[in-house]
Amino acid sequence: MEARLLAAARAATGFLLETEGFALYAAGLRAGRMGPLLEIGSYCGKSAVYLGAAARATGALLFSVDHHRGSEEQQPGQEYFDPQLAGPDGRIDSLPHFRQTIAESGLEDVVIAVVGDSRAVAAAWRTPLGLVFVDGSHTEAAATADYEGWAPNLLAGGLLVVHDVFEDPAKGGQAPFHVVQRALGSGQFHEVSATASLRVLEKA
Repeated sequence: MEARLLAAARAATGFLLETEGFALYAAGLRAGRMGPLLEIGSYCGKSAVYLGAAARATGALLFSVDHHRGSEEQQPGQEYFDPQLAGPDGRIDSLPHFRQTIAESGLEDVVIAVVGDSRAVAAAWRTPLGLVFVDGSHTEAAATADYEGWAPNLLAGGLLVVHDVFEDPAKGGQAPFHVVQRALGSGQFHEVSATASLRVLEKA
C-alpha cells in the first residue's frame, strides 16, 4: 500500500484497527480483479482509503454507501458521539469529513459516495460485486438487512467482509457475529481469514 495512502488512512477518524485495515486492503486486492467493491458504513472514510487503494491497484471502483447521519451509538449523548461531526442543525453529518478524507487521499476517481439508506440502495442495485464490506449499523435488524440485501449481489468467489465480529457478548454487540454465523450456515460461504474483529468469507 502506498505510503501516502497509508498516512491518509491513519489520519482519518474511525474505528478500524490498522491490522484490520491491511486485511481489508488484501481482500480488496483479491476481489477487485473480479468486480467492483462496495462498503456499507463509510463514516469519515478510513476504511474507504484501504478499499479505495485496492480498487485503484486493480482497476476497480469502490462504492461507499452511508446516510452519514451516524449510527445509534454515535448520536448526541451516546458512547461514540463526536461533537466535531455535528452539523449546523445539531445532527450528525459525517459526509464533509468523508469527502475531505477521500479528496486528501487522491482517491476521488475510484471512490464513489452513495449517500442514502443501505436497504433502499440495495433494493435497486443490479451490478454484480467482487466484495461487500458490512460495517454499518450494528442493530440486528440493520445488520440482517445489509446481509440479505447485499450478499446476493456477490459474484461467485466474491468476498463478504464483516467488521466488529465478537463471539463474546461482553466484548461487543452480537449482530455482526450473527451475520457471519448465518452466512456460514447457509452453505454459500466459507471463512478465508480472521483479523481481530474482521472476518473475510468467500462465496461459493
